[in-house]
Amino acid sequence: MKNGFIKTAACSPALRVADCNYNAEKIIEAMQAHANVQLLVFPEFSLTGYTCGDLFLQHTLLQGAEAALEKVIAASEGLNQVAVVGLPFAVNGKLYNCAAVVCGGELLGLVPKTYLPNYGEFYERRQFTPAPEAPGFVTCAGFEVPFGTDVLFRCRQVPAFVLGVEICEDVWAPVPPSCRHALAGATVIANCSASDETVGKAEYRRQLIANQSARLLCGYIYTNAGHGESTTDMVFGAHNIVAENGSVLAECAPFTTGYAESELDVQRLWGERMHNTTFTADDTGYDVIEFDLDPVEVSLTRTVSTAPFVPADASRRAERCELILEMQADGLAKRLEHARAKTAVIGISGGLDSCLALLVAVRAMRILHRDAKDILAVTMPCFGTTKRTRSNAEILCDELGVSFSEINIANTVRSHFADIGQDEKVLDVTFENGQARVRTLELMDTANRTGGIVIGTGDLSELALGWATYNGDHMSMYGVNAGVPKTLVRHMVQYEADIAKSKVLREVLLDILDTPVSPELLPAKDGEISQQTEALVGPYELHDFYLYYVLRCGFGPAKIYRLAQYAFCGKYSDEILLHWLKNFYRRFFAQQFKRSCLPDGPKVGSVTLSPRGDWRMPSDACAALWLDELETL
Repeated sequence: MKNGFIKTAACSPALRVADCNYNAEKIIEAMQAHANVQLLVFPEFSLTGYTCGDLFLQHTLLQGAEAALEKVIAASEGLNQVAVVGLPFAVNGKLYNCAAVVCGGELLGLVPKTYLPNYGEFYERRQFTPAPEAPGFVTCAGFEVPFGTDVLFRCRQVPAFVLGVEICEDVWAPVPPSCRHALAGATVIANCSASDETVGKAEYRRQLIANQSARLLCGYIYTNAGHGESTTDMVFGAHNIVAENGSVLAECAPFTTGYAESELDVQRLWGERMHNTTFTADDTGYDVIEFDLDPVEVSLTRTVSTAPFVPADASRRAERCELILEMQADGLAKRLEHARAKTAVIGISGGLDSCLALLVAVRAMRILHRDAKDILAVTMPCFGTTKRTRSNAEILCDELGVSFSEINIANTVRSHFADIGQDEKVLDVTFENGQARVRTLELMDTANRTGGIVIGTGDLSELALGWATYNGDHMSMYGVNAGVPKTLVRHMVQYEADIAKSKVLREVLLDILDTPVSPELLPAKDGEISQQTEALVGPYELHDFYLYYVLRCGFGPAKIYRLAQYAFCGKYSDEILLHWLKNFYRRFFAQQFKRSCLPDGPKVGSVTLSPRGDWRMPSDACAALWLDELETL
């Protein structure tokens, strides 16, 4: 429960139809066996069985179900757990299909089913009445509790954990009760269900639950009836699902274990809702019942990718790369067209970012039905340029059919150093940035001379860290890579290598991928790159990981550190993770002034740093709170 993680599970014990005592025993066994689970959800009519038919109208069964519930309530005392179980319950001469919410030796409330299926193999209206419109109170199992659909259950210790309940058919309806629950504040929906298996139904059910969790920005636990139900006309497979905001976190396929467990991140769900201004809160008419759970450290089992910007599946990754390339190219084509640019000028270094920008420019010219020769690729060697990068730049340009030229800026840089009194032997920030600014000067004036625009090459990761020379490579007339993080840049260049039409193009792209990331602003050593970016600012895979959870999720430093420990376990020590996380925050806050005046560039993903779009931050904000939190770890 710390950091907003709630261990949840959908559990379908084997039962006996109409044997309430036996079913209660199995439920209690499951509760005790999974005592580490804070929210345990059982199927519809889990105390009686869904397939009792007209036995539901027998007082003996109703009394047996209530007595069985009393046993479950008593067993819940001392457990750090909320349990949701299903039973029939009569109110004022009408019978309702209910879910009982139990915690700490108490019954918190009864939620009746709203939509009763009465088609095909289902005939619930024969025995049951839909949930009443007006909520009320009833006495059940010795407790006077709320009875109605407009009831939510909130954890005092974790206020972001707010539970809403619906039952089976409710989620299949055009407007499920969970829609109202979520708008009233529910971050987690429990569904006690009895959905029989038919061909193709499992896939539809999976999509339904995932989509509902996405629409409601919630966690959704769907627990289905399983073995032990009557097979007179139907078979139940205990297809259980735990989903969160569109992603299925855990699932047991039909006719397997009957148990699915994962952790819901209610803190993240709260954050998603704060960002989403169309998610309008409305708790009119709702009762909120509070309960207590001890805040415990929840062990993580859910997948936490080390590369959150990059799909793990190869086919999805290829689709993502192609889509982003199309987005970048279309944005650039529009800008070239609008500016009536005769040329697209790119500084080509033989590195990853300028390679990607060039590939995008070629696609843009193709969209405009223009010759690739209208792209002016300029290499500008100076003190740190190596033969490898210079050669790769020329081969790449030749293979892509663009115009290629070289401007050796060494003399210009020396003249500039003489103007400002910079000693060429002093390899300081002036030595480095002077070269970067001269390169930008050459590109800008070349664009003016040829009636073109300068295409920026810097990526999202560099913008986050401020790893760009202000008014040097920081500046352009359109930054095509501004929304692409470094970890994704690599895969996009790899994708272009995979689809390359010539062997030479493929080989040069692969060699560019294999080249250490460097601005090449310090003198080479024995012809090799001496200045490697990741040795200076840290591994980009860590910084992209941190960037994603800072911007996309709004998590605090302690939570991000914990996720990094879990994701990168065995690859980086805790000390290294913490060191570069502190470095990330220092640089991210200190370098905002560079992001406040960024050139235009296309947004391609959910994380971007455009000052006109998704990220607006004062340039002189302090990182003290964030760094102080890390000092306590």
